[in-house]
Amino acid sequence: MIAKVKDSKTLIAKALGISRSAIYYQSKKLAKDWELKTKIEETLSNFPSYGYRRVALHLHVNKKRAQRVMKLFGVRAYRRRGRKPRKKGFAKMFFPNLLKTNYPKHANHIWVSDFTYIPFKGKFLYLATVMDLFTREVVGWSVLTNHSASLVLEAIFTALNYHSSPDIFHSDNGKEYGSRMFIRVLTEFGIHISRSQKSSPWENGYQESFYSQFKVDLGDPERFKTLGELVYEIHLLIWKYNHTRIHSALKMPPILFAKRCQKLVERVS
Repeated sequence: MIAKVKDSKTLIAKALGISRSAIYYQSKKLAKDWELKTKIEETLSNFPSYGYRRVALHLHVNKKRAQRVMKLFGVRAYRRRGRKPRKKGFAKMFFPNLLKTNYPKHANHIWVSDFTYIPFKGKFLYLATVMDLFTREVVGWSVLTNHSASLVLEAIFTALNYHSSPDIFHSDNGKEYGSRMFIRVLTEFGIHISRSQKSSPWENGYQESFYSQFKVDLGDPERFKTLGELVYEIHLLIWKYNHTRIHSALKMPPILFAKRCQKLVERVS
């Protein structure tokens, strides 16, 4: 029995290109990093403008570690931005932030979602995405000219069409995610609902970080002649993010990481 467990660990380590001891080390490190992440989020809820240096001082931890964990999980201090459309209204139903006590352990364990705006020809285009927090793959997305409940519904329907339903679905507390239809979909699939606290964008920093880099890769939207060209580029960039762009936390593209993990599950099961 012991030999069988060792063989399984050896296979996992070989497939990931690491030593057997690194498996235990990474698991332990992730749990500690996640614990620090929740403490950082609690600090930012009281002091929204704190950067990693003051967060480190407040929590009495090394500033390099605080910076690394904040970067790893996309946790950022609040900063005032230029003019942008506001998310009007908040969901009336309250749900706790389950990510304070849960960290991703496998694919389709935790999904996170949000949407962003893209200015184009004096108006706005909206992009909603659903990300698997373990593989960092964008499993579903939607592009519309408005940010009604249809925007986020289309994104999650796309995700559920190609992937198994997650245990936990996390989003902000916007009214789009609080619509009766959206909550009904999650409930009927047996998905636990998790929400960020009001005015706490760092609690969904994974999506904030994704959109920040995505907009850099997209460049100036005004260079496109038509809306169709812009939408095509958005879809292409998401495909590249999933399939070819190296993710800093994974050291490889999300799809490749997901495939390797799936092979490991098949080997040891």
